[in-house]
Amino acid sequence: MTKEEHPLKKVCIICAKGTIEDVYATLVMSNGAVMEGIETKVFFTFFGLDGITKKFMNSLKTGTIGNPAMRMPGGLPFPTLLGTLPGVEAGVSAMMRSQMEKLDIPPVSEFLEMIEAGGGEIYACKLAMDMFKLEKTDLWDGVKGVLTIGEFYEMCGGLQTQIIFT
Repeated sequence: MTKEEHPLKKVCIICAKGTIEDVYATLVMSNGAVMEGIETKVFFTFFGLDGITKKFMNSLKTGTIGNPAMRMPGGLPFPTLLGTLPGVEAGVSAMMRSQMEKLDIPPVSEFLEMIEAGGGEIYACKLAMDMFKLEKTDLWDGVKGVLTIGEFYEMCGGLQTQIIFT
């Protein structure tokens, strides 16, 4: 008996955190899906909204406190206490952006443009927008709409859809 193939037709990605590493994980997965011809919808909620808020999107920070995967040069664990010192978060974030630039990884705004140009759709969470007192004009211009999570899930319906939460 042969296994019947069910190719992935649609991916719906939810970004709920606003650090460089979390927003870029969302952008990389979204762009990869678009490049593979998969219908892609991305929903930014809670602190993930920083990834599409004009004021913050190109100056995201790296989480230096409580990040067990964070390492110093040479592979030693990054001491959490060090992350509390003034300027450390800014320095680590600048180092991360520098490394990304060397790898020719685009800034957030350019990444969003690439996703949109490939047919991907970007949405913001209504609840989070209300909580943070944001207006649609505060968001990146390519945001297609402000939705409730229920409305987003409705858009994601179908047997060949994958929902990913970052």
